[in-house]
Amino acid sequence: MWRPSGLTSTIGGILLISGVVNVLALTSPLFMLQVYDRVLASHSVPTLVGLAVLAAGLYAFQCLLEILRARVLLRIGERFDRQFSGRVHDAIVLLPLSTRMPGDGLQPLRDLDNVRGFLGGKGPTAFFDLPWTPLYLGICFLFHFWIGMTVTVGAVVLISMTFLTNALSQRPIRDTTAHNIVRHGLLEAARRNAEVVQALGLGNRIAARWHQANGKYLAANRKAGDVAGGLGRISSSLRVMLQSAILALGAYLVIRQEATGGVMIASSIMMGRALAPVELATASWKSFLMARQSWARLEDLLAKIPESAPVMPMPAPERELRVEGVTIVPPGESKPSVTGLAFAVQAGSALGVIGASGSGKSTLSRAIVGAWPPAAGKVRIDGASLDQWDREALGRHIGYLPQGVELFDGTIAENIARFEDSPDPEAIVAAAKAAGTHELILRFEYGYETPIGEAGSALSAGQRQRIGLARALYRDPFLVVLDEPNANLDAEGEAAVIEAIASVRERKGIAVVVAHRRSALRAVDYVLTMDGGRQRAFGPRDEALSKVLKGAATAPGMRHGAPSPHTMKGEC
Repeated sequence: MWRPSGLTSTIGGILLISGVVNVLALTSPLFMLQVYDRVLASHSVPTLVGLAVLAAGLYAFQCLLEILRARVLLRIGERFDRQFSGRVHDAIVLLPLSTRMPGDGLQPLRDLDNVRGFLGGKGPTAFFDLPWTPLYLGICFLFHFWIGMTVTVGAVVLISMTFLTNALSQRPIRDTTAHNIVRHGLLEAARRNAEVVQALGLGNRIAARWHQANGKYLAANRKAGDVAGGLGRISSSLRVMLQSAILALGAYLVIRQEATGGVMIASSIMMGRALAPVELATASWKSFLMARQSWARLEDLLAKIPESAPVMPMPAPERELRVEGVTIVPPGESKPSVTGLAFAVQAGSALGVIGASGSGKSTLSRAIVGAWPPAAGKVRIDGASLDQWDREALGRHIGYLPQGVELFDGTIAENIARFEDSPDPEAIVAAAKAAGTHELILRFEYGYETPIGEAGSALSAGQRQRIGLARALYRDPFLVVLDEPNANLDAEGEAAVIEAIASVRERKGIAVVVAHRRSALRAVDYVLTMDGGRQRAFGPRDEALSKVLKGAATAPGMRHGAPSPHTMKGEC
């Protein structure tokens, strides 16, 4: 349950305000009672004026308190958002590293909005006003027994409608959310792959899948809306009918001289006030159920991503990278794709990782930088496993260039500087020069201040690759992991990559290079060969490559993506 500190006193204050508001709500029926029974009987204008002035003051005070209550509820919603938005953000970012997220992965944010929207809306006021319904019922009984009984029966009927709404709405609302997740996921996938959709003429087929998912969502939403809206309108109509019934009953009692005209009018108003919270609860039940289901999902989500405990700061790494019996299971999978890797690389060295496509090279690179936690074994830097480091502190000592370079909406300088609050301009330029991209950046109209758009959409693949390399080299990190760094580069870019790897070694850092094109192996002194997720050879470059060549010479056929013996000899 959500129990933030200080909320108890806030709820107490809202209960007090609600009590005063509900007492002031008696102004209207009592005013009518006095006008009909006193003013009309006495023909006293001063009495009418006095009652009108008093009622106007009470109405104004009631309005002020209701505005105050609404503002407090809105701030409770904001407080809820502030307390959980950080963890929800972290969960959205981190969960894909451990499991598959349904849809577009943003459902937790929509769940947060649902809960905040309900807490800050009109729905909670019904729950604060409901405890005062017996007060109005009691006053109705004071007017006349049968007036009280009629209002009580109406309250029972409307409360029954609320419970019926709850029973019939839960499943449709749950189905609506599930289908909404699916349609968002399909649309986001189509947006990400717009070029493929356009080039392969997949527009109609992808649109058909989305329309099918959208149709299921609309059907579920229609069912939920029919239940909530239909029962809500029935409740509203029943309340109007009950008000007419009260007027008819009051008129009958007046005819029999068992009540006055003022009682007839006042009881009608009193009944409306008594049943208003019930009607509001019924009308708000759909949003209440959505908020309740959203909170249940958020609780489950946050349980999977517990708040990280503070860790002791570690000294800057300077000695080695060690992989100890590492087995890696990709997020959402049950079988490992990499098994039993073990090797060590000392400072001032560079490791080249080679192997056929699908052999686990990129998976290993993700584990080395801590993006995917190992299912077994440890990745250690200077003897400390990655989970012993504070992630932000460790990130300053790691440079990472993944296969699919992801840049963020911002300027080139901001991306290279990893969006530091106070970046060092000299370090930004130094990183760009180390990546051989300084001159390239200067050719842009605004240089380092050039906006690159979402995901670097304003740049070519090669430009994104080189700016991503500069980001990986920013502030000379100890460990630099490059996954296919020359995949989208020309000869000039490849030369820059080789020079960058050499510079990492010269400053006593460690470089790990996943290589498919063998030119990048010129700068490494160790090679790890992988096949089928397992380690086949590890050692000094020439020694490890000779094992690869011997195995290739005796194999009946070369694996797709394995190095060619002739080109390997020529280049290495």
